[in-house]
Amino acid sequence: MSELKVGTGPLFMDPDPDAARAFFRTKSRAQTNKLMTVKQAVATLVKDGDYLASGGFGTNRIATALLHEVLRQRKRDLGFAGHTTTHDFQIMAAGNMDGERLLARVDISYIVGLEARGLSPHARRVMESGQVQVCEWSNYALACRFRAAMMGVPYLPVRSMLGTDTFEKSAARTVQCPFTGKKVAALPALYPDVALIHVHEADVYGNCRIRGVTIADYEVARAAKRVIITTERLISNDEIRSAPHLTVIPGFCVDAVCEVPFGSYPGNMAGEYFSDEEHLRLWLQAEKDEQAFAAFLQKYIYGVADFEEYLRLCGGMARMQKLQAIELMVPGEGE
Repeated sequence: MSELKVGTGPLFMDPDPDAARAFFRTKSRAQTNKLMTVKQAVATLVKDGDYLASGGFGTNRIATALLHEVLRQRKRDLGFAGHTTTHDFQIMAAGNMDGERLLARVDISYIVGLEARGLSPHARRVMESGQVQVCEWSNYALACRFRAAMMGVPYLPVRSMLGTDTFEKSAARTVQCPFTGKKVAALPALYPDVALIHVHEADVYGNCRIRGVTIADYEVARAAKRVIITTERLISNDEIRSAPHLTVIPGFCVDAVCEVPFGSYPGNMAGEYFSDEEHLRLWLQAEKDEQAFAAFLQKYIYGVADFEEYLRLCGGMARMQKLQAIELMVPGEGE
């Protein structure tokens, strides 16, 4: 197969499936209790220099509690897959302040913007500072890279990104199809070191249910070397077994399970609670001034013991119930 063109972007992760398999062989597939606290899971499974992938989409079903803990433990020099990321990337970028560098390299597709809410001033400062190495992709391209890793192949051929500036700034390559002679883009497999994923339900063994769209989490959970799950609630293994077709992520992919009600807050959780638009606006407003933002982070992240304390600062159960009412469209509630 002839190589026709090469993107100029850096390739951060080795796409070799055999190298990945050598690691996956070391993972136990035994049905063991994987229940941990968020603090334990991050301390045990996220190391300085790791490459992280964040589940969910935008502010929807993101693993906020885990992302906060990554900041709180002041992890350094991380890589990150900027696949459909908004508030999760905003949180990660907050780790690059006052000489600290949480983010070192990012595969970017959708970052900095919080959709209709506007741009994150601090995330923009970080990305314009030159302190983070970047490689560009489309959202679809990053999803395909996760799928290639899940499939155990070094790349997938696609027609996406051909003829675009995104291709030029990516690490993709153009090759000639051996069957048709047509030009296709070869997208390298992406094996994250750690995936952070929030789900609706899980058992202690890591079998997970997600309601609604899964985005790329089906692929990410099977591509990542280590997977940390936060869940709205724990359910029994008997319940999991009673409807196995509802299991989206199987337990053998998972390394830690943390029960965190409202664990996607201030994001939206389909069928559970709506996003807290007031709190997201507060983030964006605080970011406009670096000193104000530092004080904001001290109050809401570094100065609290855990995510439960953060929720109390944000209005506690009374606020969560209002967001539940909005999501469930309860008349007269959540106004």
